[in-house]
Amino acid sequence: MSLYTANTPPGHVRHARDRGLPRPASGYNDPMQQTATLPRERADTTTQRPWLWNVVLLDDDHHTYEYVIDMMTSVFGHPTEKGFQIARNVDSDGRAVCLTTHRELAELKVEQVRGFGRDDRMASSAGSMSAILEPAEGDGADD
Repeated sequence: MSLYTANTPPGHVRHARDRGLPRPASGYNDPMQQTATLPRERADTTTQRPWLWNVVLLDDDHHTYEYVIDMMTSVFGHPTEKGFQIARNVDSDGRAVCLTTHRELAELKVEQVRGFGRDDRMASSAGSMSAILEPAEGDGADD
């Protein structure tokens, strides 16, 4: 007997249930005979906070306060007052934390500082200021 009949659309295979034949005695479509799926055991799914990193600006004698303030406002989006505070910290301490964030953004900001260019206000300025990444300690608040 062919599985195809005149009433069957092309490409359709008729099954025993479609032909009106008796079902097998093996519990065909019996919910009690179906395989049960056990739930997966979950591993510890607690997520850890990403490590935070400080973008640290290093002091040199070849850049003005105005240069640092301009860089802080354009690269980091800090207001002028915060830029001045960072410029003063760099001058007095030799370094200042500009931003504390996740590593990918911190790396981007370091590259933007390095690519900011020379200080046109000083003839002795040969290039951009230096910045480094350091692992942040504590709760990650900006300095």
